[in-house]
Amino acid sequence: MTPLDLAGYLVAGLMTAVALWRMPAALWGDEEDRRRRALWGCYAGFALALWTKTRVVRTGLNDSVVTDLAVLIKHYTATVAILAILSYIVAIYGRYPDAGDIPRHVRFARLIQQVAAKASVATLVLLTVLFFTVVDRSTPSDRFVADHAGQWGATLYMSVFYLYLGAASAVCAYQWALATASAGVRHLRVGLAMMTFAMFIGVGYTVSRTLFLWVSVIDRPSEAFALDFDEITEAAQVVLFAFFAVGASIPALGGVRRRAKLWRAQVQLHGLWSELMTAFPDQPFEPPAPLLRELTRFSTPADLRIDRWAADIADAVEKLRHYVPDALLDASEAAAAADGGTGREQAGPLADAYWIGAALAARSAGAPAGDAAAFGTQHATDQDGEVAWLVRVAAAYRTVTPQRARQVLESSATVKEQPA
Repeated sequence: MTPLDLAGYLVAGLMTAVALWRMPAALWGDEEDRRRRALWGCYAGFALALWTKTRVVRTGLNDSVVTDLAVLIKHYTATVAILAILSYIVAIYGRYPDAGDIPRHVRFARLIQQVAAKASVATLVLLTVLFFTVVDRSTPSDRFVADHAGQWGATLYMSVFYLYLGAASAVCAYQWALATASAGVRHLRVGLAMMTFAMFIGVGYTVSRTLFLWVSVIDRPSEAFALDFDEITEAAQVVLFAFFAVGASIPALGGVRRRAKLWRAQVQLHGLWSELMTAFPDQPFEPPAPLLRELTRFSTPADLRIDRWAADIADAVEKLRHYVPDALLDASEAAAAADGGTGREQAGPLADAYWIGAALAARSAGAPAGDAAAFGTQHATDQDGEVAWLVRVAAAYRTVTPQRARQVLESSATVKEQPA
């Protein structure tokens, strides 16, 4: 295996990893994520195209019943991927009010929107016709451009594809260069710059290969020169896709940290939430499931699930207030202080955990429902603050044994009997 072959496998694997990573958000995310389906379609299409270029896959397909089938599949998938990325550019940069001055890049995007789909269909039809009529496929090829250098049929076929690919690369380079200049966030600017650089490589790749093929028709090159040229330009394309894959991933990394934080919050809240929802099974939208199942519910975004869990816990605590005396609050705080908690930041979560454990014990023991008892409240300024507090309460709750919860419940009777 040559270094170029190995690089081909690596960049195909990288693009596949990006496509798999972005798939859940594109297919099952909110409306903003669904608008990125086109971009995900580009990742998936180019991943398939890159796999057809790897040695094992292209050799197997080229030696099949349809000679050089890998070439046709590669160009089909690449054409669809290009249409997808053009659609994404139109969706992102083409949105602008109809009234007033419309920026040049928006007018350009709207023009692309009008011709992109038709050009893609025309390209696919023309490629198919040329592939089965004028391309010499009497012998399976390994390096299509090098093996067919000097043949007018293959030159015409590849020129059609390179015209489409080069024009799309130029459009992407133009739009992403403008977006890079106006990007205010550093990681977004870096990602767009890498993608712009990749598209400039793409323009150079298509122009150089097209010129090589037409010059070869006039003056056929040696086999060694043709192979060297093919390998050099293939190496440039490997660099292109590496920059494109990494650059497209960098802007999304800003959300990775938040997603990781939300997943950690789910892991930390699951035990408390699950136990409370088991006590009040009519409250949640769906019965609590094991942690792994909850983490893989891609139909519901993680932030929405966390917000729902926080609301479920608050509602369950509100219901538990009807099964305990007011004195349980003081007893829980006293127990938290006795067990080493100092101040609201340390003793508060433990006191809430003791209160919840004792309240669940009281309800399980058959305590009758009555008036709502007092319960400590933390004053979070936003949803993130509330979730952060609940995470600390859940961590403290994991340390509360059933025996300790009953002791706190029993001590509330003592607190109640003490004079004010």
